[in-house]
Amino acid sequence: MKELVQKRYDFVMLIDVKDGNPNGDPDAGNLPRMDPETGHGLITDVCLKRKVRNYVGIRNDFKEPYDIYIKEKAVLGRAHVEAFHSLGIKLGEETRVIIPENLLDELSDFSLPEGISIEENDENSNLVIAADADVKVIKTEIKDSKPSSVLKKFIDANLKDVKARKPKADEVDKGRGWMCNRFYDIRAFGAVLSLKSAPNCGQVRGPVQFTFARSVNQIVPSEHSITRMAVSTEAESEKQSGDNRTMGRKFTVPYGLYRAHGFISAPLAIQTGFSTDDLSLLWEALEKMFDHDHSAARGLMGMRKVIIFEHESKMGNAPSQHLFDLVSIDRKDQNKPPRDFKDYNLTINRELIPKGVKLIELL
Repeated sequence: MKELVQKRYDFVMLIDVKDGNPNGDPDAGNLPRMDPETGHGLITDVCLKRKVRNYVGIRNDFKEPYDIYIKEKAVLGRAHVEAFHSLGIKLGEETRVIIPENLLDELSDFSLPEGISIEENDENSNLVIAADADVKVIKTEIKDSKPSSVLKKFIDANLKDVKARKPKADEVDKGRGWMCNRFYDIRAFGAVLSLKSAPNCGQVRGPVQFTFARSVNQIVPSEHSITRMAVSTEAESEKQSGDNRTMGRKFTVPYGLYRAHGFISAPLAIQTGFSTDDLSLLWEALEKMFDHDHSAARGLMGMRKVIIFEHESKMGNAPSQHLFDLVSIDRKDQNKPPRDFKDYNLTINRELIPKGVKLIELL
């Protein structure tokens, strides 16, 4: 039997980047994320979780019980179907029907009820009716939405022979347990497992949570012109008379030290099955995750310090904010911009650490 986490943890992560973009904003031309009011840089919590997922996945070859639910090119519904198949729970059969060309545009604009979705591939578009779709509810919602007679006839015709059954409450619980046992990121971070086109496995509140990382000082992004000595098409080559150059833009932060906070809840760890082995793997991932995430875009980026406050009890022995206030970071020279981790003083007020809380430092 695996030993589950029985203590609360609060921790501080210090991450720095030099001549790189730690987390581009796709809504701003991939500029480094910033707080527009203060100019401080930001790294989202989901970005940090992505690094943990990637490290755990490649370290364990994406094998159970360290497989990753949210991974590149994953089709999430497949895991739900596999869960119920493995548990021997029969929910029915998923139905797929090719959508006629004359209905595709109307169906794409139509608000489909839960249990029905559109799946597109290279050859055609399919109407997918989930194995756990509630046909009676779907018919009622379709009728109330008042689609065209042609569209209603098409949907109704394909609902007649659907063999579907929604899972019962105890079956949902079993599916959720299977998913927690299989996927590390569900045990750690939780997940919404009630998909529109897959068997319902409920929702999982994860014991491990991160905040956004915020830079200690303001950042000043730099913009660079870059040149590729090639073009993509013959037309571009002819237009440039064989010069074959492509211009682009790149954004970097000269240097930024970012601070993020994390929390681990023992009661939630017991619910998801997050074990002490999972916890050790999390600490390892935080230390090493950037070592396997290098790219030209991110420059020199790494975890500089993880400061952990381990509580003696499940519910904790002190408020997390009081513990975080014991960690301070200050620039050594206020007259010049920081360009290295050595330009900062890190102070931990050890004398004020409350009784029942143990300090652990990584890196």
